[in-house]
Amino acid sequence: MRVSVQPPEVTLTFDNGPDPDVTPVVLDVLRRWAIRATFFVVGARLTDPAHRAIAQRAHAEGHWIGNHTLTHAGPLGERRDADHAAVEIDRTQAVIGDLAHADRLFRPVGGGGRLGPHLLSAGARDHLAAGGYTVVLWSAVPGDWRDPDGWPDRAVEQCLAQPCPVLVLHDIPGGAMAHLDAVLGRLADAGATFRQNFPRDCLPMRRGVATPGLAGIVMPEPPPPVGSILDRASPARPA
Repeated sequence: MRVSVQPPEVTLTFDNGPDPDVTPVVLDVLRRWAIRATFFVVGARLTDPAHRAIAQRAHAEGHWIGNHTLTHAGPLGERRDADHAAVEIDRTQAVIGDLAHADRLFRPVGGGGRLGPHLLSAGARDHLAAGGYTVVLWSAVPGDWRDPDGWPDRAVEQCLAQPCPVLVLHDIPGGAMAHLDAVLGRLADAGATFRQNFPRDCLPMRRGVATPGLAGIVMPEPPPPVGSILDRASPARPA
């Protein structure tokens, strides 16, 4: 196992909740460890008052609440319809309401934890910039959602290999979070500490201002059809 030169400072994040069965258990574990995390919520879940109450508890206990789109239907860079990104982002921010972090935290849907230009369309980028959002990426993805019992070893290995990992877990059904307490213990035993702030290299946009990493997560606009270029370039034909 590759280990960072110094014990890591781990930032914990949880995506796709809140879930009425799983998220309260996660919050109990974090409270025992005195760790504050960020929960990137799916907006459609938060429209249920019972689910919103869980987010309110998280907020009251010092955790940050971020935006993870309205429906989690897929990466925004894979959609070309103009209004899709605005709906997914703004409706979620509206239901988060007064639980929102001042930096308007937004995490794009990764489609399996991948980083790349599929994360945002140009329209999504521009909408996030206009709204003053802070885009939050990740650097440790142990795959808890697809391997509920096998993810802990990967999580520890990935975190210990970086000075400031941003770990992505999911407060969703499936049993993975039954291992959360043990993973935190293993990291602490290895000398890791826990922070709530995000390292700069995981923030390609801060309060609407692009940083150097933004270009790598935005899908290039398709070129205009060849015919339209020729039409504009050709001299007018006589009637």
